[in-house]
Amino acid sequence: MSPFFLFFLFIFTLSTPPPSSAQRNLTSFSISDSPWTPLDKLTLLSPNSAFAAGFLPLLPSSSSLYNFSIWFSNISAPNTVVWSTTGPPLGPDATLSITSAGLLRLSNSSSGENLFPGTPSTAKNTTQLKLRNDGNLIYGDWQSFSFPTDTALPNQSLSGNFTLVSKNRKFSFINSTQLVFNFTEQYQDLTDAFLSFDSSGQMKQANGKSFIVSDFGLNNSRRLTLDNDGNLRIYSFDPTISTWKIVWQSGYELCQVHGACGPNAICVSDGSSSSYYCVCPPGFQPVPNGAIEDQGCERKIPLAKKTKFLQLDYVNFTGGSNQTNWPATNFSQCQSRCLNRDNCLGFMFKYDGQGFCVLQLDRLLYGYWSPGTERAMFLRVDGAETDKSNFTGMTELLETTCPVEISLPLPPQESNATTRNIVIICTLFAAELISGVLFFWAFIKKYIKYRDMARTLGLEFLPAGGPKRFSYAELKAATKDFSNLIGRGGFGDVYRGELTDQRVVAVKCLKHVAGGDAEFWAEVTIIARMHHLNLVRLWGFCAEKGQRILVYEYVPNGSLDNYLFKPGRVLATDQESDNGAPVEDEKPILDWGIRYRIALGVARSIAYLHEECLEWVLHCDIKPENILLGDDFCPKISDFGLAKLKKKEDMVTISRMQGTRGYMAPEWVKMDPITPKADVYSFGMVLLELVTGVRNNDVQGSMMESEDWYFPRWAFEKVFKEMNVEDILDRHIKHCYDSRTNFDAVNRMVKTAMWCLQDRPEMRPSMGKVAKMLEGTVDITEPKKPTIFFLSDD
Repeated sequence: MSPFFLFFLFIFTLSTPPPSSAQRNLTSFSISDSPWTPLDKLTLLSPNSAFAAGFLPLLPSSSSLYNFSIWFSNISAPNTVVWSTTGPPLGPDATLSITSAGLLRLSNSSSGENLFPGTPSTAKNTTQLKLRNDGNLIYGDWQSFSFPTDTALPNQSLSGNFTLVSKNRKFSFINSTQLVFNFTEQYQDLTDAFLSFDSSGQMKQANGKSFIVSDFGLNNSRRLTLDNDGNLRIYSFDPTISTWKIVWQSGYELCQVHGACGPNAICVSDGSSSSYYCVCPPGFQPVPNGAIEDQGCERKIPLAKKTKFLQLDYVNFTGGSNQTNWPATNFSQCQSRCLNRDNCLGFMFKYDGQGFCVLQLDRLLYGYWSPGTERAMFLRVDGAETDKSNFTGMTELLETTCPVEISLPLPPQESNATTRNIVIICTLFAAELISGVLFFWAFIKKYIKYRDMARTLGLEFLPAGGPKRFSYAELKAATKDFSNLIGRGGFGDVYRGELTDQRVVAVKCLKHVAGGDAEFWAEVTIIARMHHLNLVRLWGFCAEKGQRILVYEYVPNGSLDNYLFKPGRVLATDQESDNGAPVEDEKPILDWGIRYRIALGVARSIAYLHEECLEWVLHCDIKPENILLGDDFCPKISDFGLAKLKKKEDMVTISRMQGTRGYMAPEWVKMDPITPKADVYSFGMVLLELVTGVRNNDVQGSMMESEDWYFPRWAFEKVFKEMNVEDILDRHIKHCYDSRTNFDAVNRMVKTAMWCLQDRPEMRPSMGKVAKMLEGTVDITEPKKPTIFFLSDD
């Protein structure tokens, strides 16, 4: 290389301007670093480099508007801001400086307003602006944790007057317990105020309570954020997929947040807690030139004197001027109250016998549709309105009886023998009356000697038309001195017997029965009058010598658990079930067709107990052992209605829990009110066992500790995350699964089970709805992941 070329290269290097300054990181900001402008490309880092602070563009592609913010710097996702100034946006000429008097000043100009909240100041030249490892920006006694925006970080105190405000300024989290819309209207109360949460995912609450998030224990970055949709969520950053995941949220249905839709509109969610849309109810139309989300809906025909009501099932409005529950004895009374008030726009009613009646006065705000509620909205419209309700389903009960057509003969033509006919009729009536009096007198005379005995034994309380009353000697002979034991249960032992008329029966000897003879006979009569194809029929009872015995029809094939969980089974198909009972030495493996029929039959029978009986009946112990199978594998529920017969001290085991572990709903443990939704949860667990063929406490090839194992969560992740339904199918008939033939039934069974196993009762559908979901007469939305949050005392 020539000397001339080297000289030319040296001159070119000297004449080339230096490149633009690269990003510089500071560990602290002092008066010597002042002023700091957005164009300086400075970043203040925490010692562990987990957080960064500085001027951040409001838009990634913009360099004209900024905020002074704090964000995560150690994650690969786009900047996640956890704190920022809330004043007007900053321009390129904005400055952050420390004055000679020790004042930390942020402004758009030298004489402008100080935009730093709280006006941080300290003694001259003694304090620096620093960012701690927990994301707290400090300057003297001032700290950013005292002025939160929409996000809180682990170990940040949430007590006192702590408040979060969403970025769109619509929602706020006040006093660490109330979620409020427009700073005035509360839409959710968390009951126990939040105090703080740690990096492992445990949230401490007031009154010594706490809960843990779904990925508790993982060392991930976490944040508590009030999002623009009004939902309070805890996020955890998953480094394997470089994404923030929701590990806890305050609400599972976005539509229950106020302000999702405009006035008079109804918010409809798909059940995934991630999306929703707004619709107008019947009789309404969108406001012209306006979106339903903002402007809402308006009436097509204004209300006049003559009005009517349209029933909207599963619809709620929570924004009336008065949301007081006016208990009503019946539906007509609730409707009358609304009609008597000119400002009543409709009313909400529940068919649960509790008299729930809420009038919607003056306005219709915050309407939403949810399958987890049992109430119906009766919308008041003008009498000339022709629109029909498009929200139906709750009051359509299952048809369990066959319709019978009855026709009456035409009356005969008038004749001239009217007087003769009247005489004949009167004579016959008089003869029957006299005969009846004579027979009654003979009956009283013959049995008068047994009156005192009947009163002593309480026979006068025996209801007419009730079940047959057996003597203890009859049942002792029928069961050969109670020698043929065929089952044991929480209510007593069951023996096989044969009556004198050759009928084979199952005789259950009850233990620890409450009440006297009259109360026992009254309850038994109610049980005997419950007739359904899928309920075990009660034929009679015995109440003497201190014994309480029930006589049921005998179901030859035994209980469902023998066909799901025991080894030594052979395959039984839907066609083979019609040929009779299986061989006694081995139990058949039920194919998919039989399992689907069993699930549907059990759902219909529980819906009958919940919704169609004159007296509301909870089973409280639904499990495979209480589901019996007939000759054609027709399912029959046993032990229904027996909960009322138990003594209270025998019903309470641990914290009043009743039922079988593994099938009990979370409300039994959390001391919440017990509703029919407890039976829905138990049925969901049985439904999942029908698909998998294993007990719900049998850990399925997981590395998770047994005490952390939760059967529904494992099934949900296999089906809806890994999208591999074959992994949960019963291994004994997995080879018989045909995606074209069996997919629809199995898919409906799994989705229905996931809805039934939601931890909150209001999220579960009613049993009538469950039966329709299995039948395929209603669409089943994508279910949420079943989760149980365990509460513990610190």
